[in-house]
Amino acid sequence: MSTELKLRPIESRDDAAVAAVIRQVMPEFGASGPGFALHDPEVNGMSEAYSRPGRAYWVVEDEAGRVLGGGGIAPLDGGEPGICELRKMYFLPELRGRGVGERLLRQCLAFAREAGYRTCYLETLAGMTQAQKLYLRLGFQPLPRPMGATGHFSCDRWYAIDLTA
Repeated sequence: MSTELKLRPIESRDDAAVAAVIRQVMPEFGASGPGFALHDPEVNGMSEAYSRPGRAYWVVEDEAGRVLGGGGIAPLDGGEPGICELRKMYFLPELRGRGVGERLLRQCLAFAREAGYRTCYLETLAGMTQAQKLYLRLGFQPLPRPMGATGHFSCDRWYAIDLTA
């Protein structure tokens, strides 16, 4: 595994690789049935889905150009204006524990602030414990119930962060 990792905006050439990462990682955490992001139509065309204003998605690639993960920001479906969602932040096992999640999450939050969002929301699963530790460390607060209308009714943990603080 190379040690040089690059974080860059998604391009159309990354769509198949990002979809493959999502389809590999989600079932690892038991997230393969109905009500999970794995089944979102955008999974097959992430570059196009995140090309609109108020949206951004970044990929992490190694020095060989292999996409190992990614994550992004988009308006919260069914949410109030000013609320965005951290979306589809997943990493292959070889990328985890290397500080890349924090780097990418900080990039996403910086974009969200620059785009004028006041709150960033996310949905996850109880089994994604390392991710939840990161969210808490960066200031996300647990919520008692979901926000918006994402369609991800199988997620069981919800967090939000005030981007104006």
